[in-house]
Amino acid sequence: MKYLYILLALVGVMTSCGVSHPSEPSGAVKVDTLPALYPDYTDVTVPANIAPLRFMVADRSVDECVARLEGPFGTLTYGDGRKVLIDEQEWQEVLHSARGNQFSVTLYTRSEGQWRQHPAFSIHVATDSIDPWLSYRLIEPSYVAYEDIDLVQRNVTSFQESVFASNHIGQRRDQCLNCHSYQNYHTENMLYHVRGAGGGTMLIRQGHAQLMTAMRREGMISNPVYPAWHPTLPLIAFSTNHTGQFFHTQSVAKVEVQDTESALVLYDVERDSMYVLPHDPERYDNFPTWSPDGRRLYYTSAQYVPFDTTTRLDRDIANHYQEMQYNLMCCDFCPDSMTFGQPQLLLDLVAQGQSASLPRVSPDGRSLLYASGMFGCFHIWHPDADIRRLDLTTMQIDSLQALNSARAESYPTWSSNGRWIIFATRRDDSNYSRVCISYFDAEGHAHKAFALPQADPEHDCLMLRSYNRPEPMVEPVSIRNN
Repeated sequence: MKYLYILLALVGVMTSCGVSHPSEPSGAVKVDTLPALYPDYTDVTVPANIAPLRFMVADRSVDECVARLEGPFGTLTYGDGRKVLIDEQEWQEVLHSARGNQFSVTLYTRSEGQWRQHPAFSIHVATDSIDPWLSYRLIEPSYVAYEDIDLVQRNVTSFQESVFASNHIGQRRDQCLNCHSYQNYHTENMLYHVRGAGGGTMLIRQGHAQLMTAMRREGMISNPVYPAWHPTLPLIAFSTNHTGQFFHTQSVAKVEVQDTESALVLYDVERDSMYVLPHDPERYDNFPTWSPDGRRLYYTSAQYVPFDTTTRLDRDIANHYQEMQYNLMCCDFCPDSMTFGQPQLLLDLVAQGQSASLPRVSPDGRSLLYASGMFGCFHIWHPDADIRRLDLTTMQIDSLQALNSARAESYPTWSSNGRWIIFATRRDDSNYSRVCISYFDAEGHAHKAFALPQADPEHDCLMLRSYNRPEPMVEPVSIRNN
């Protein structure tokens, strides 16, 4: 069955290579509605350097479609069956001429021999660009085990994609690759974890890779887990965790990931030394992230009081996992003395019946994104999970309604210019996570999110792996051997 899906995906790619310019249909009947489109690019705002927004009509009763693009560039028509495959070179002219403006798309569809003209919709082209590269982990949502995992980088200005690390190309398949992370959007200094026999942390400095197999030091709960590079110094904040997974048989949230213990550490790359931050053993500190000036560390923290002290803690948490809720915390950091200040409560989400995960601060230091759910720290399987923005000046919470959906959103991050929010979402089918992007304008408003464009608009329908941890980069990964 797996090979059948691969064959179907290849057929989809092969049949979408050509770009055609059909004539506009004559005698079309005007209707008041649009058919379902995939991806939905209606009335979105896109970067001035994004790849073509290729889409298709999702309604299988439609036999054929033609799209007319009209704007400062003139008029262009596209159509290939139910797909609209915009030419890459012509798209560059569309973006260039419509930058800071918009263009319209009028769609024609044919069903049972009759052409219909649907209402036009607009696509806005921002004056702002997005980082040209994006990396993510491709992983099967197998819930219990993992087999094929790739760390992939994608040029978002085109459809170029390549694998820079894999657990099934000349390596053992019982290793998990995770938590790829970069220093200030650059790939010269980066890392990712290799979990399993013979694993460790793959640390890349100035493009040279070294597998660190002994990063756990005295006083640490475990090997380093969730990383956060200091923006300028050779320092990495990590969490260190005892993590467990609980599997549901009936809940739509198939997996629950919880820590039975967690704390924060700071790794000095040049000195190969580890500093364990002061820690209350009754608290669960997780997901560190730095302010853009590197003088404050943000993180999440929970306090869990066991319900039954006669049973093992992991079993007690498994029985009461919905009681685990995380607040947003911060502490000051002095680079000169390499010391941290006292922990400060940034936002009491527990009092609101919520739980925070994965905080990320905007490049201008004014906003903090976080994943919000009713409980826990691993929200990607929680249908109620959304992305929230905390204004660090007013301390007001923005619900970001324009980018959230009725299904799980998680792993938010910022582009390097702070104008784009990139995140993972299960909005398509609740099972597979995909990448979405939302414009965040200079007035502080988020716009309707749109899917990462693909060469074949059917690509994500046929993709049997999830996109995990989307991270923007200003340059591609280039790892050199020592």
